[in-house]
Amino acid sequence: MQIPDDLLCLFSARVDEQRGSYVLEVPKEEVTTGDVQVGDVHRVAVFATDTTDDTPSTHEAVQNRENFAPVEKGDQRTVDIEDIGEQGDGIARTDRGYVLIIPDTEQGERVTVEVTDVSESVGFADVIERKPYYE
Repeated sequence: MQIPDDLLCLFSARVDEQRGSYVLEVPKEEVTTGDVQVGDVHRVAVFATDTTDDTPSTHEAVQNRENFAPVEKGDQRTVDIEDIGEQGDGIARTDRGYVLIIPDTEQGERVTVEVTDVSESVGFADVIERKPYYE
């Protein structure tokens, strides 16, 4: 199964009946920490969890996606600093909402960074160039 770059989230859910409709619940984390927004319309795909071919289950697809960081050590990216973390470092997001922590930056700043460390859920980068916002 190929996972497209514009995938916002992937999770497992049970179909429940509520008040004459069928409902899939979106986990709270997908809204509070991901790119899913309340009130937005999203396309939903449903996969069976009991597959008999080579297609991975939804759970396996979630694990594969979680093990894949959209950046690699040494990558250079131009990003906008969206927020400042508790330790005072800048926070930026890249592909699929992947978080980069960037020291010595300010909220609203646009910088070109080099990725120095990568984990499944967060990466770290150093500033190599500061850019005017409208460049």
